[in-house]
This record gives sequence, structure tokens and C-alpha cells, in this order.
Amino acid sequence: MNYYDIIADGYDELYAEEQRDKVRKIKKVLNFIDVKPYFRLLDVGCGSGVSAELFDCDKTGIDPSKELLKRCGFPVVLGVAEDLPFLDDEFDIVISFTAIHNFNNVVKGLKEMRRVGKKWFVFSVLKKSVKFDFIRANIFSLFRVVKEVDVGKDVCFVCDKF
Repeated sequence: MNYYDIIADGYDELYAEEQRDKVRKIKKVLNFIDVKPYFRLLDVGCGSGVSAELFDCDKTGIDPSKELLKRCGFPVVLGVAEDLPFLDDEFDIVISFTAIHNFNNVVKGLKEMRRVGKKWFVFSVLKKSVKFDFIRANIFSLFRVVKEVDVGKDVCFVCDKF
């Protein structure tokens, strides 16, 4: 059982409002992306689904916490970012909010997200993470960063493929 399975019962009480606030800020940054209801969105490290719930499109989530996935209101897969069980270019948008610093292999996780995404990628990375500089450098090496915006405790990266 992982840490997030253990805290799952209180997860939304601890983090939901903070996540919703962050997503609202990020959605303002994304005002130039016209998200259509038929777009397919993948939320990597979706947790209880709070981040993706604010997007009006076809959502899928993936997370290693079985207990958090039980709380999602959209289709989910138990799994990890480093081994995404999806086809190449399957999703119009790939998001990962405050999760990348928890990946076992950051580079492999980012490469997998790039593989399954067609066009847009939106990442928020915890500024206090000891991995922040490493994560940022790898985002810049694997994606074309369209916008980089401070959203409080995180930095948001809006990216597309080269």
C-alpha cells in the first residue's frame, strides 16, 4: 500500500480546494487553447480527479493509488507515468498537476506523456521540490514550452511537441 492509499480518505479534505484553485489559475493561462468537449484529456497522477474535473471534455486518469482512483468521477487506470498503457498520440491534451516530482523516473515519465499526447501538455511542478530544476530542464528538452507561469506553490508549463 502506498502513501496515497493510506491518506486517501482525507485526501480531498487536505488538498481538493488547493488543487481547484490551482486549476482555475492554470485554466486562465490556457485561455488560448480552445478545449472542445470531444477532446481527449489524460490526467497523469490524477489522484481523486479534482484537477481534471474542471475540464469540459472526455477525460481519462491514471494514478498508482487504487484508493484515490475510487474517488474519480471519470474513467481511470491503475498505473504509473513511466509505463502508460495508451497508444501513441491518443490524447489531445495531457496534464499532470503537482505529480511529476513523485515519479520514480522523471525522464521516462515525461517521455511517456509526450508519446501518448498529440498536441498540448500542461504540467504544474511544485517549486519547493528538490527535483524542480531537473524537472524544468527536462520539460524544456522534451517539449516546446509555450508559457511558463508562476501559479503560487507551483510553476505551470504549457507545452506542445516540437
